[in-house]
Amino acid sequence: MSLPSKARYVIIGGGIHGLSTAYHLATKLKAKGRGSEADIIVLDKGTVGSGASGIACGVVRNNYFQPAMRELMAHSVRVWESDTEAYSYHPVGYMQISPEVMHDDVATIYEQQKAIGYGSTFIEGEADCAKYMKGLFHDWQAKGITSVLHEKPGGYANNMASLKGLSAKATSAGARILENVAVTGFEYGHNSRAIAAVLTDQGRIECDYVVIGAGPWVRDFWTMLDLPRTVSIKGRDGKIHADIPMWRFWQLEEGVLGVDPGFLATNDGKMPPVIHVDTDAPLYSDKTGQLITSDLWGIYYKPDFHFNGIQGGAMPYKVETPVDKVAIDPYGPQSPEFVSSPEFADMWTSALAFCHKRFEGAHVKYHEEKSGGIGCFTPDSFPVFDVFRDNCYVIADSNHGYKMIGVGELVAAEIAGERSGLLEPFRLSRYAEGKLHPVSKSPFPWS
Repeated sequence: MSLPSKARYVIIGGGIHGLSTAYHLATKLKAKGRGSEADIIVLDKGTVGSGASGIACGVVRNNYFQPAMRELMAHSVRVWESDTEAYSYHPVGYMQISPEVMHDDVATIYEQQKAIGYGSTFIEGEADCAKYMKGLFHDWQAKGITSVLHEKPGGYANNMASLKGLSAKATSAGARILENVAVTGFEYGHNSRAIAAVLTDQGRIECDYVVIGAGPWVRDFWTMLDLPRTVSIKGRDGKIHADIPMWRFWQLEEGVLGVDPGFLATNDGKMPPVIHVDTDAPLYSDKTGQLITSDLWGIYYKPDFHFNGIQGGAMPYKVETPVDKVAIDPYGPQSPEFVSSPEFADMWTSALAFCHKRFEGAHVKYHEEKSGGIGCFTPDSFPVFDVFRDNCYVIADSNHGYKMIGVGELVAAEIAGERSGLLEPFRLSRYAEGKLHPVSKSPFPWS
């Protein structure tokens, strides 16, 4: 498909946000009788799914301490459930298994899930938690657990299969997807801050509106838009904290254990929920017996037939390279610098053995191949969804992206003229206004 010289809407990014926005915008405009306006193209400098969405673990959960995140994720879960086949979605549920230090936070999540009608079961106390988990897995042996939040909705999706399904929906609705087209800059109107054209390595595209859903590459597009590299944040103490960097990077630690996915079947032979375990119990290496950590730690894991094994991850670590010097490309497993650390394999497989006796000695089956990728995070590690330069919608997901398939639907509605209450808590202005999201005690920066 040749590059058009004009398009009403240009969406940058062929991942979960770009494709979802394209699909929902096309259907929304047609439903409003504005089908003639649904001139939409999606640009990706690689191919569909060649960025963060294509290597995502695929977990879909509501387990957030922040009320705004819970409501937004409840909406996204409904979108995943709307077409499980096209989205390759497996609604197996999700479990947050936690130590006493996190008990009050998780109890709050449960109460607010009840308030929004999101079905879950909450178990408290070490003995009752052990009994509940052994009812699912006969060999459960994790220590230091005093609460279990079992979300009945949620689960996981196969990343590339879901993107192909979403891509098919977008093209069927009339959007055009152009691969291997790199955006190099923007051209602005005379006496206007609005974008008049998108510049690419293959030519110029005049446009009326731009959507940026580029995952970790948001740093580069932020620079192209000439937006501030720092923000001022009004803290909970009422003081203004100036010159806070807008972006920072974290390295994501994920991998695969090469066993049959059915190896993690529940006592009744069914596929289990996605499991997330946090604990402050000491973790010892299943390989050497040496202490790995006595601090609060966490992992997540699930059986996955796409990865042909047990797939999951652990806490990310901060990238210490100055943000402007971080080389995002080549991305993911192809990166010579930003892949899961050698220490991750020992930690993660030892944590699996900590949780289930069946995984003792299974570290020898870990896939010794590059995995993981970097995520671009906002100052508070939560998304920014907002309009800049009058006609550019930036979807800065702060690495919450893949699970948030519903954000594209809400962004499309806003572009079509419907203000979204679910997106309101994620405007950039929250920093200056001090409307900050609460912070949990989780060892993960995105919980």
